[in-house]
Amino acid sequence: MSKNVAYVLVLLIMVSCGKSERLLTSATGTIYECLVVIPDRPLSSESLSAIEHAGTVHPNGSAYQQAVATTYDLVRNTMADDMPGLPQMEPYFVLSHVPLAQFDNYLKPTRNILIVEINKDKYTQLKVQRARDKWSKPQALVRIQAPNDETFVNYWLEHGEQIREWFVNEELARQIRFYRANTNKDARAYLQKRGYDALIQEEYVIVKSEMIKANEDSVDVLWCCNNKGPMRRDIIVYSYPYTSQTQFSKDSICAMRDRVLGQLVSAQVEGSHMGTEYMYFPPKSRQVQALRDSTGGFYAIETRGLWKMLNGEAMGGPFVSLTRLDQVNARVVTAETFIYASGQKKRNALRQSEAILYTLKMPNEK
Repeated sequence: MSKNVAYVLVLLIMVSCGKSERLLTSATGTIYECLVVIPDRPLSSESLSAIEHAGTVHPNGSAYQQAVATTYDLVRNTMADDMPGLPQMEPYFVLSHVPLAQFDNYLKPTRNILIVEINKDKYTQLKVQRARDKWSKPQALVRIQAPNDETFVNYWLEHGEQIREWFVNEELARQIRFYRANTNKDARAYLQKRGYDALIQEEYVIVKSEMIKANEDSVDVLWCCNNKGPMRRDIIVYSYPYTSQTQFSKDSICAMRDRVLGQLVSAQVEGSHMGTEYMYFPPKSRQVQALRDSTGGFYAIETRGLWKMLNGEAMGGPFVSLTRLDQVNARVVTAETFIYASGQKKRNALRQSEAILYTLKMPNEK
């Protein structure tokens, strides 16, 4: 953003239901849907040049990445970009779009809302507000007010992905709060004996809970599976001795994944085992904040990619893992979920299982 552009960023505005406040209606819409309230007007040549220079438009055969010509196009290409680590194209968010004049009381209870107001007569500088539960509950709201298109475009090019990430985190936090009421006591007891905890749901059954050997490492494994309905979801938590910081590199995490899951997960064909897809859709890692439903943050590495069966049936799907350091016991702990759902969309199921990973707590965390 230009240094000449001043803006005020309100990090968080909490709107809650106290005894003296009105009761909020339940939010409408489904998970990972977002209503975008923004004027859909053509951008100036200066704004389009800035967008092109930033490399925001990157045609890749996606159904959700399209040429940018208007203010809404710019937002759409970020909020509805391809979610990484899926075997088919699915967007981060399914979007609905209305101009501000059509944003009425019927639409205000929507669970995720992004409002962009651009008006030189009302605003002299950029202002960004984030709020929860303003018109319904649970609800996440971001309001961006800008005096002109150029100011908004510059802000969005720098912070658009952060806005999208905030909405994703809000959905994960909602899922985590829902999980607290119904957990698998046996699975949690196994983890708690080792100083850990995680909100593994009651629908998951324990497949294995034992020590295995992965090359020279002794690996403590808890494997749970939810095989109800047409979709299978698995959660695996495994830990092994910490020796160096290099264990948190993507290559090291994926190599251990191949050793552990390759030993545990097989198919009907003799000699088949689980592996990781490296050639066409290589895994991606990034540093994230663990325990997303808390105010604190802990160092963690999130890895996304695709799994496949080797030497066996043509089976595969997405996986997400979260790798953390247990400082008390000097161990590396990885919690992973992988999905098998042939011919089905997988984004929502993967996100719901992913939320469980972010409930994993180490021995020194309350």
